[in-house]
Amino acid sequence: MSFPRILLYGTIILFGAMGSFALIKRLKGSREAIEQAAEISQDEKERELLKQVAALPKTPVASFTEIKIAPPAPLEPVEEEDFPACNRMQQLFSTGPHKLPIVETITYTSNVPWLKGRPAWLADYSNYYNTSCHFIARSLNKKLDYLSQKVFPGSKFNVFSKDKKIQFYLLLDLSRRKMGLYYIDLDTNERVLLKTYLVGAGKLDEKRLSGSLTPLGKFSLANKIAVYKPGDIGFFQEKRVEMIQVFGTRWIPFKEELEGTTGRAKGFGIHGAPWLKDKETEGYLENRDCIGKYDSGGCIRLLQEDVEELASIVMTKPAVIEIVRNFRTARLPGVEKGEPQHK
Repeated sequence: MSFPRILLYGTIILFGAMGSFALIKRLKGSREAIEQAAEISQDEKERELLKQVAALPKTPVASFTEIKIAPPAPLEPVEEEDFPACNRMQQLFSTGPHKLPIVETITYTSNVPWLKGRPAWLADYSNYYNTSCHFIARSLNKKLDYLSQKVFPGSKFNVFSKDKKIQFYLLLDLSRRKMGLYYIDLDTNERVLLKTYLVGAGKLDEKRLSGSLTPLGKFSLANKIAVYKPGDIGFFQEKRVEMIQVFGTRWIPFKEELEGTTGRAKGFGIHGAPWLKDKETEGYLENRDCIGKYDSGGCIRLLQEDVEELASIVMTKPAVIEIVRNFRTARLPGVEKGEPQHK
């Protein structure tokens, strides 16, 4: 290739490069100008928004540090009206003339129209009348004996009336450590207080809404009630223990949470006072001193005669417990009937 032609091509390439460089510089300047314009536009929007906010009327707002939630008041002895006292157990178990309307007296016979092919035993009466054998035994034996079931033709005992639809309702006042047992007649919507028990409750804990390790609220009671005697071994808190030393002779567990509960049902229940080993005799002594005190891990404690009585009643019927700090705040079902008609 001749020198003049080479010079021509070089000149063309040089001018082309210079033109491209100028074009790139111009485009870059345009982009920077656009970005700068956008930033200015955004700044103007923000300034305008700040002006609008500043023009709004001033409304005082409480800061979080000004909001204080008072802790629940500690459970202390109350001086106002006490929990109603009552004991109608005689009218429930007695076969005499002044029975409560929810029971009827049966005269035992082995030949009954509702069972064919074999004689009827006490357990058959229990199933037919939906009344626990423990309840029948107490009425039959006419004393606090829930296990002996020696029955003869002509023996008399009480059962729950088949034509009565009832449920039981327990109301526990934590401040007073007292618990009322009611029956509710579901047909008439009447409520009758049967007995008031002195109880032991969970240890005091001011951090809890109840003021105690015992939770507040309504719980249903399970009908699978455990009966313990000396020598019965089980597990408690993952340790093998003699159950009577923890639960006494009966364990009535909570079944499920119903309303306004501050704790779960699992692990809570009603049981007897613990039995302690007597080092001298190697026998057992019931720790009756724990009743009326805040001394448990959250469960409700009763004396042996009280927990065995209660278990015999609620074992075969639906039952609910409502736990409150003060019985006056309770939401009891039904209409109170102070003096039920005798049957």
